[in-house]
Amino acid sequence: MAITTAMCNSFKTELLNRLHDLDGDTLKLALIKASPSGTYNEDTTNYSDVTGNSDEASGTGYTATGATLSGASISLSGDTAIVDFTDVQFNSATVSADGCIIYNTTTGRTGLTAGAAIAVIDFGGTKTSTNGDFTVEFPPSGGGSPDSSNAIIRIA
Repeated sequence: MAITTAMCNSFKTELLNRLHDLDGDTLKLALIKASPSGTYNEDTTNYSDVTGNSDEASGTGYTATGATLSGASISLSGDTAIVDFTDVQFNSATVSADGCIIYNTTTGRTGLTAGAAIAVIDFGGTKTSTNGDFTVEFPPSGGGSPDSSNAIIRIA
């Protein structure tokens, strides 16, 4: 089907309801396999949307549920709040993916379901690694830090 880069609508309302702590909760990034059967976009609500369609990537060097995001940095660029993370790398991986989902694994907060979707990212085509490093880079600006025009998670 299709992957469209978007901040998930469910995340927007959950954020305003104070259900996410982007630099305190455990956030993960899971790869979506090449040619997924489901559609992933702003209407994606949970990591289980991906696993329920059997659309999570698999392969050597990649573990189901993906990788934990680290280095969360929240800042303001002009009038836009942005979040940046350390790039994610799957070492010695043999895997193909058309995109990924960022989701929150935190539990115990009333109203927040484990696996709550934050964003879906389309890679613009199938990306493949064969016994090499598969890296998902969070985009920096020319100066080396994210800005309001290219940060994956941003609120204007």
